[in-house]
Amino acid sequence: MTLFDSPAFDAHEAVHAFHDAKSGLKCIIAVHSTARGPSAGGCRMWAYPSAEAALEDALKLSRAMSYKNAVADLELGGGKAVIVGDSRTQKTPELFEAFGRAVDAVCGRYWAAEDVGVTPADLAHARKHSRYVAGLDGHPAASGDPSPVTAEGVFRGIRLGVQRAYGAGLEGLTVAIQGVGHVGGLLADKLHAAGARLIVTDVNEASARAVAGRTGAEVTRPDAIFDVHAQVFAPCALGGAINLETLPRLKARVIAGGANNQLASAEAGRALYEKGLIYCPDYVINGGGIINVAAEIRALDRGGAYEPAWVEAKLSRLMQTLDEVLQRSKDEQRPTHEIAGEIARARIAEGRGASAHG
Repeated sequence: MTLFDSPAFDAHEAVHAFHDAKSGLKCIIAVHSTARGPSAGGCRMWAYPSAEAALEDALKLSRAMSYKNAVADLELGGGKAVIVGDSRTQKTPELFEAFGRAVDAVCGRYWAAEDVGVTPADLAHARKHSRYVAGLDGHPAASGDPSPVTAEGVFRGIRLGVQRAYGAGLEGLTVAIQGVGHVGGLLADKLHAAGARLIVTDVNEASARAVAGRTGAEVTRPDAIFDVHAQVFAPCALGGAINLETLPRLKARVIAGGANNQLASAEAGRALYEKGLIYCPDYVINGGGIINVAAEIRALDRGGAYEPAWVEAKLSRLMQTLDEVLQRSKDEQRPTHEIAGEIARARIAEGRGASAHG
C-alpha cells in the first residue's frame, strides 16, 4: 500500500521525512491541514517497531489535531511530529537541535510542542534553531508545559460525563486511569481531590506507584485495567484503547480520557454507543493543552504576553461544546464521535472557504 492509498492519509497537505546522521534523528512531520491557520501539534518520541508504524501514527495524530484545533475554535490547523527512538535512552541535545532544524525547514506551516516522550526541556534545544516551537518557559509569551491544562480539561469533561450518566458528582465514584504520565498523573491528583476512588495502571510501574503513593490509588496490571469495576474509564496512554476486543470487558458507563485516537475504529465507536455508554470524544475533551500552546503562538505573533484569561475562556467554551455534543447524541440518537467529527469537518471547510476568498 502506498502513502496516498493509506486510510490514514486522508488528504494530508504534506508529509515530511527528516534524517540527520550525526545526531541520529529520524523524524516525520505530517501536516494535515492549514485551512484555519498554521498547523500545530505535539512532537512524540517513541520506539516504533517500523517506519510504517511511525508514519501511520504521525498521519492519524496529525488528522486528530486538525479536528482538535477546529473543535476548540483555534486559528490553527493540524500537524504532528514523531521522532523514532527510545525516549529513555536515545535523547540528546543534538538530536533535538536537529529536530529544530527540521521544524524550521517546514517554513512556519507547523508549530511543535511536547507530547509523549518529549518535555519542554527537550524542546528548548529545538527552539535554538526554530521560532516555531511552543510550550516553553522563560519569555513573556511562554505558556510552559501544556499538560496541566490538558488534565484540567479532561477533569472537567469527566465531571460532565458523570453528571449525565449518574446525575451525581465525583465523590465516591471509581475511575480507572490507563496511563499516569504527565496528563494522567495530574488528572489522578484532581480526581483524588474531588473525592473519587482511583484504579491506575502504567507500563512504567514506578509512575503508577508514585501516583498511588499520593492518592491512595489501587495499582493493577496494564491489561487488567479493562476488567476492573469502575464507573469511569479514562484512557490516558497511547491510542486504540477502545476496540472491539476491549469494549466488552469494560464495566464503566463513561469513557473520558486524555489519550489521542482512543477509538481503534469507527466500528468501535458505534459499538460503544449501542452498548449505552457515554463517550467524551478525545479531541474534544483533551483540547486544553493545545489551547495553552495556541495562547503562546498568539502572543508570539502579536509580540505580547501569555494571557491566562484567554486560555480559560477557550477552555470553558470547549466544555460547552462537549456538553453540546453529548446533548446532540442523546437527542439525535447518534454516537458522539460522529457528531464531533461533523463539527470539526464543518469548521475546517469554513476555513478553506475563507482562505479561498481571502
